[in-house]
Amino acid sequence: MKVTRLDSRQPDFERRLGSLLAFENTQDASIDATVREILDDVRQRGDPAVLDYSRRFDHVDVGTVADLEITLDACHRALSALSPTRRDALEQAAQRIRRYHEHQSITSWQYTEADGTTLGQQVTALDRVGVYVPGGKAAYPSTVLMNTLPAKVAGVGEIVMVVPTPGGERNPLVLAAAAVAGVDRIFAVGGAQAVGALAYGTATIPAVDKIVGPGNAYVAAAKRRVFGVVGIDMVAGPSEILVLCDGQTPPDWVAMDLFSQAEHDEMAQAILLCPDAAFIDAVVASMQRLLHDMPRRAVIERSIEDRGALVLVRDLAEACAIANRIAPEHLELSVADPQALLGQLRHAGAIFMGRYASEALGDYCAGPNHVLPTARTARFSSPLGVYDFQKRSSLIQTSRAGAATLGRIAGELADGEGLPAHAAAARYRIHA
Repeated sequence: MKVTRLDSRQPDFERRLGSLLAFENTQDASIDATVREILDDVRQRGDPAVLDYSRRFDHVDVGTVADLEITLDACHRALSALSPTRRDALEQAAQRIRRYHEHQSITSWQYTEADGTTLGQQVTALDRVGVYVPGGKAAYPSTVLMNTLPAKVAGVGEIVMVVPTPGGERNPLVLAAAAVAGVDRIFAVGGAQAVGALAYGTATIPAVDKIVGPGNAYVAAAKRRVFGVVGIDMVAGPSEILVLCDGQTPPDWVAMDLFSQAEHDEMAQAILLCPDAAFIDAVVASMQRLLHDMPRRAVIERSIEDRGALVLVRDLAEACAIANRIAPEHLELSVADPQALLGQLRHAGAIFMGRYASEALGDYCAGPNHVLPTARTARFSSPLGVYDFQKRSSLIQTSRAGAATLGRIAGELADGEGLPAHAAAARYRIHA
């Protein structure tokens, strides 16, 4: 495996780093055209369109969309059938994720000014949310937990989950996770047709207010297109990990942490920043040795060769500056004193602090959400959380005295903007 090595002292470092980070989260035109047709069809025909696409893409042939609904009893049976060890792990992960997100809740508030005017904010949960979970042979129970539990904590009225079941294969671990998380309804539907059904509603699948959860390129394109009709969490790019290490962590640990994201897909990105050249050599040796035992070796190798890098930096301060430029999805501070560096870091989806905080723990059970901004969007966005399932309404109750004060101010500004009806509406109450 060829591993790219960079040195921040090199004259062309900035150019090479920029090339490495370059990733346009754009949509393939052919995919977008296909998705547009599917969404239009689902919006116009509803259930019959969903059935047609389920037969075509998932090879599931049933009489009605109601036949695609997975009962909650089936989910609880799947949970009961798990081994005690697997069930305990699932339930402990759910407990930790729920407990973390309970700290995120925001509340309504009001205050009254001296003139009697009351102002405030009312916080309410979304009525109904759709959760998309990738399906088939792969099992993503963590996706169910991470996307559902914050919504439950927020107080969302109903959670509708969709999951593709190619060939009719329903993954029991995903169903068990739905039981643990408290999903209300589940449909064995996937792809752009599932996104369309959630966005527009059909006779059987209810329309939702927001759609969250990962999917393939067709799902991502569909989420882009329905945004505005419904809310979406984000359109995520390939997974990323940036390890900032002082050179004292066992090199095998660092190598495997880099692999943990590289194995997602060929476009995933794994980067190491370290001021110790000898340690970087050791990590390279570990990567070469450990790669042979990886079942997803080909994916890891392609990811590392195409988008990975081991970067020699002058010191940890420079490493922090580079980390801010990269704005990674996952940032590991594999150093002796991570708290000392925290104040220098501004842009990261999740920060794993210390040598023992493997990113993989965050994927499954540490507690914070694993739905994170990618492709440098951590510069302006945040992890999925309770706040994504709540909305805020401003409260304005104006007293007689307040109306007089505010009316004069608003009237003057409305005149300045050339909006006389605004000005008149504001002034009517001045002498009421």
